[in-house]
Formats: sequence, C-alpha cells, structure tokens
Amino acid sequence: MTTLDWIVLGAFLACLAGIIIWVLMKKDKNTSDYFLAGRDATWLAIGASIFASNIGSEHLVGLAGAGAESGMAMAHWEMHGWLILMLGWLFVPFYSRSRVFTMPEFLEKRYNPQSRSLLSIISLVSYVLTKVAVTVYAGGVVFKDVFGIEAIRLFGTEIDFFWVSAVGLVALTGLYTTLGGMKAVLYTSVLQTPVLLIGSILVLIIGLSRIGGWSEMMEVVRAAPVNEYGDSMANLIRSPHDPDFPWTGVLLGSAIIGFWYWCTDQYIVQRVLSARNMTQARRGSIFGAYLKLTPVFIFLIPGMIAYVMNQKGMIQLSTNDAAFSTLVKELLPMGFKGVVVGGLLAALMSSLASLFNSSAMLFTVDFYKKYKPNATERHYVVVGKIATAAVVLLGVLWIPVMRGLGKVLYAYLQDVQSLLAPGIAAVFLLGILSKRTTPKAGLFGLIIGFSLGMLRLGLKLFAGTMDPDGLIYRIFLAPNWLHYEIALFFTVIIVMIIISYFTKPKDLESIKGLTLVSVTPAQRAEVRSSFGKWDVVNTAIIITIIVAFYIYFW
Repeated sequence: MTTLDWIVLGAFLACLAGIIIWVLMKKDKNTSDYFLAGRDATWLAIGASIFASNIGSEHLVGLAGAGAESGMAMAHWEMHGWLILMLGWLFVPFYSRSRVFTMPEFLEKRYNPQSRSLLSIISLVSYVLTKVAVTVYAGGVVFKDVFGIEAIRLFGTEIDFFWVSAVGLVALTGLYTTLGGMKAVLYTSVLQTPVLLIGSILVLIIGLSRIGGWSEMMEVVRAAPVNEYGDSMANLIRSPHDPDFPWTGVLLGSAIIGFWYWCTDQYIVQRVLSARNMTQARRGSIFGAYLKLTPVFIFLIPGMIAYVMNQKGMIQLSTNDAAFSTLVKELLPMGFKGVVVGGLLAALMSSLASLFNSSAMLFTVDFYKKYKPNATERHYVVVGKIATAAVVLLGVLWIPVMRGLGKVLYAYLQDVQSLLAPGIAAVFLLGILSKRTTPKAGLFGLIIGFSLGMLRLGLKLFAGTMDPDGLIYRIFLAPNWLHYEIALFFTVIIVMIIISYFTKPKDLESIKGLTLVSVTPAQRAEVRSSFGKWDVVNTAIIITIIVAFYIYFW
C-alpha cells in the first residue's frame, strides 16, 4: 500500500462516515424506521443492498478460491439471478400485503406461532455460527494478506494483525449498524456497491491482460482436468459421477439452496420488506438480479486467472483461498489498490451489517415482543440496538474458535447450508402454493427438515469410526451432499402432503392473500398495476444472459 492508496482508502472511509452521520441525524421513531428504514426504500437502495449483503467472505475468499481450485463448478450459485427475480415477481406480493417484519412472522400468519419460533431459532443459530464466524475470519485473513502486515505493536505487545483487522472489522461495522439500523445498511450499500464493482473489474481486466487475454485463460483451464471422467475446469456441467459437483445434484441442489437464501431468508428478504411499495420492491429485486450476474466475472474468473498465473510462474499462491488478495497485491498499480481494498472492506462490512441488523430484528420482533408486548416503539428500538451489540460481541467471541477451525468450518459452509435449506424451502413453497397445507404440516416440515439435516452434520463427526457398509452410513453419509439435499427436500414435501391430508387446514379467511388461490381479485389487480413493460423486458434480458452463460460453459 503506497501513500496514494492510503489516501484513496481514507477518502472512501470519509464518505462512509458522512453517510452514517446523515443517517443518524434522521431519528428512528419506531421499529419500522430502525429495522425496515421506515418502509420507504427505493429500488436503487434495495438492489444495491441485496447485492452488497450477499457479497461477503464466501466471495472474497471462497469463490475466488473455488475458481482457482475447481474452475466453473461454483458458478451455478452465482447464476441465481433468476431466483432473485422469483423473489420480486412471486414472493414480494405475498410479503408486502402481509406487512410482516420477519420471515418467521410470515410463517406465523400462514401456519402457527410454533413455526415462527422454530424458524427464528434456526435462523439465529445459523447466523451466529456460520455467517458471522466465516465473514470475520475471512476478513482477518484477507486484510492481513493485502496489507502485508504480520503484526503490530500495541501497548508494548506484539499482536497478530489478523486479530486487529478481524476485531476492528466487527467493531466498526457493529457500531454503525447498532446506531443507524436498516437505513445505515441500505444507504452505505449505495456507496459500497460501485466501489466494490470498480475495484474488482480492475482486477479482472488487468489480470486478463497479463495472461494474454480470455482465450489464453480458457485454453489453460480447458486443459486442466478436475476428475477422471473427462471434465475440465472450464466445464459447468460435469459427469454424474463427479464426487463433488455431479450435474444430477448441482442443478436442482444449488437451486434449493438459492431458493431458501434469496426468497425466504431474513438476511436477504429484509431488504425488499423495507420497500416503499410493491413496485420499488420488485424493481429492487430486478436490479439486484442484474448485479448478481457479476460475481462470476469479478471473483470466480479472477480465481481462474490466479490459477493460470500460478501455472505460468507469474505469481505464487500460498493457498487457493489467497487467490483474490494475491491478485490485488501483485497486479494493481498505485492508487487502484486503495480502491480495491475499499471494495473488500465494503463487501465485508455490508455483509456483516446486514447480518447484525437481521439478527437483532429476529430477536426483538420474534422473541422480545412476545415477552413484553405492550412496550413503546422507542423501547423496542433500544432493545434492537442492544441485541445488535450482543450479536457483535458473539461474533468477536467466536473468532478464537474460527481461527482454529476456520478452514474446516469454511469447507463445510456450503454443506451446512444444504442441510438447512430443504426444510425451510419446502415449508415456504407449499405454504404459498397450496391453501390445503396445514399448520401441523408446516411445523413438522421444519422439524423434520432441520432434524435430518443436523443428523447428517452430527454423524460426520464420527464418520471415521463408522462402518461404511452399515445402514446408517449408507443412508446418511454415503450420498453426495447435493443428492442428500435433494432427497431431504422431497422427503419433507411428501411428509407435509401426508400430514396435511390427515390434519385440519387453517381457516381460509385467516390466510386470505397469503396463498396463490386465496388472492382476491382486488389484490391481483394491485399486483398487475405494480409493474410495467420495462420490468418485463429487464426480466427477460436477465434470463437470456443466464441461458447464454450456461450454453457457453456447458
């Protein structure tokens, strides 16, 4: 980092501080203000926040690292713009008319209070133990590598720079999220998103120019085998016998994870809940879908560039996970490195900020309000800020564990998501598609999906001591992780259909407007009036780009 780089980075941080101060001057009057920005967000802030919240350590470290290790395999997860469109076109109308704050609250309206409580517990546990932990760990690793600082001396003691950057990242993000709430998350994303895009595009362009262009990169990766069945790093669709990414699992398996994440997870959906109206929510989703097309090019392909440069001896990769930060350090000219470091900082901070705010909202709305239902709105805002601070503290306390187990935990991150997603996805999907899905079916769908998912995760700890020919091993551990996820998804759906057949459905009047068949003519007319020709045109463009991408890399 040169002096100019530090000046550029300082200018970015000054702009960030200015936005936060402006947000703090707009006082939060109630929980709607604090958690959903007063439900007055426009499509630009919503789309930028969807994108910036998604871009976290799994991209800065994991996606680029995956590109360096296995090529295009993880691109399926980055071509999920069509699922963000599903959020905007299919789910936004139901969420908007229900006027809920949280996804668990929506399940209470559709099913029962027990479903709400269970989803809140699952969400909070998964947030603290996976998203906070992985993001903070990766932040420490990335900034230590980019700055090239091993340790600094504080109060006469040498302290590993990993700890300084990780704790500083959590503390700074937690401070502005706690004080500013959802408005801080949304409006800082408007600054963070273009900075991140500009910096990452610079890495892509300079990297391609150094290795001789796109065709040279594709020639090298097409010659790099990834399995014994003839697939290379350039292949998106791989043999059904591929041990990690068989096409029989990855197409539907990635979609189930994506459906859970983009259409039902509080972490993402909270952005569209903050919209001024249905039109702004849908257009924010469309804008977010456009932005979601970029990570393949600004993170995964730079990882492949790093692989090519490493093969040619132009750089030395210590690990695949260091691919992106190594390119930043080795390729960028003076001044531009500060832009990219600002982008890296933006991505990590935005991801954590969204997580902190969503966690605080789940605690305040789904737990605390039940315990103390008659408190003032101002009181709930204060509780929300305290809850955010508590999540920040838990994130800091988890760092020592993450430092020791980070590599293992990160390797299992996608696996953990594949075990959480099927039950939740099935419950939301059947809940909206069918009025016949009963409250007991919704509750047991969550219980069975979560239990069978965590059973596999728990058994993995003892896999080395189990008989590979045993029945339990063959059922729960032997299947490919994506095949297990798909089987779990359909198991939950079948169980829910059976339970619904034998149990009493919810009163139709109480779920009016919450399922496809219970939508009234007036509600249909409201949805129809909320979009225009250009919404449809932009949706078609996004789908066309995704189809073209699959054709090219097939």
